Amino acid sequence: MAERPKEGLALLIGKNTAHVKKELGPPQRIDETLYGYKWYVYNQDNKRYLQVGVEKNRVVTLFALGEKLDVAPFEIGQPVEEIFNTQYIDTNINIDLNGNSYRFELNDTDLNLSPIVQLGNIYAQLYIDKFKGVLSSVRFLDAETLIKQRPYELVYSGQLIEETVPSTEQWQLIEDGAEREIFDITNVLRIRYQLNPLVWDQGTADTAYMHSKDMAENNDFSHTSKKFGSLTDRLNKAKVVYQAAGENIAAKYTDGPAVVEGWLNSKSHRESLLNKDYTHLGVGVFQEYYTQNFIQKSEQ
Repeated sequence: MAERPKEGLALLIGKNTAHVKKELGPPQRIDETLYGYKWYVYNQDNKRYLQVGVEKNRVVTLFALGEKLDVAPFEIGQPVEEIFNTQYIDTNINIDLNGNSYRFELNDTDLNLSPIVQLGNIYAQLYIDKFKGVLSSVRFLDAETLIKQRPYELVYSGQLIEETVPSTEQWQLIEDGAEREIFDITNVLRIRYQLNPLVWDQGTADTAYMHSKDMAENNDFSHTSKKFGSLTDRLNKAKVVYQAAGENIAAKYTDGPAVVEGWLNSKSHRESLLNKDYTHLGVGVFQEYYTQNFIQKSEQ
């Protein structure tokens, strides 16, 4: 097992809020999550885009996407071969916590797209951009947060950490946060690949939200709603004016960052994310259903 890093952002895991603010300054935004921590979002500089997860005044996780961030012992943009040559990547991760035993079992897809590395008493989940063969982003977590999020197949003996069931009001705050994160992360990736950032469009976002809600309520994962029709039908009904449009959908992902990294690794979704002609974006999240609607507006 590798040692815990002696430098870089991983050092923030376990530190208190005052330490975070001293190191990074105040966050631009604080988002609610499904997992008990709040995301402190640092989105002013796309090359330093960072989300720091704080629970009970302590950092339990962070998601690092910006290319200039110190994510030692890794680097954003690092070739996959280099990571696999220098790190021990295991198919199983065993954790003993509070008298309970947990084992995460990674399948081939997990190993290729989001392997995990134990570094002392913390973990690094690596999001790989398979089309470029490089590291796209890193999520550092403590053991408890990893078990709460369950990003891989889990076998356990003892007790699972109980999941909280959010109220309607809490869900709305979680959804709002995820929508903004997906918007921010999409633009960080577009700028990384020398494309124009997208502008938020509220009418398109409302259309996206209604589609996520429709999919959740009808347990129907599709671009065409039985009730509201195709993307074209839905945008036209909302009186959104556009020249071209595209849609990404997802369900059951951990959170906003995981969703965007998932889309980035799917050819058709990636083509929408990185389409040079789109100018505006609306994101709609309803519980664990996610919709991204892209549009191209005509030049004024």
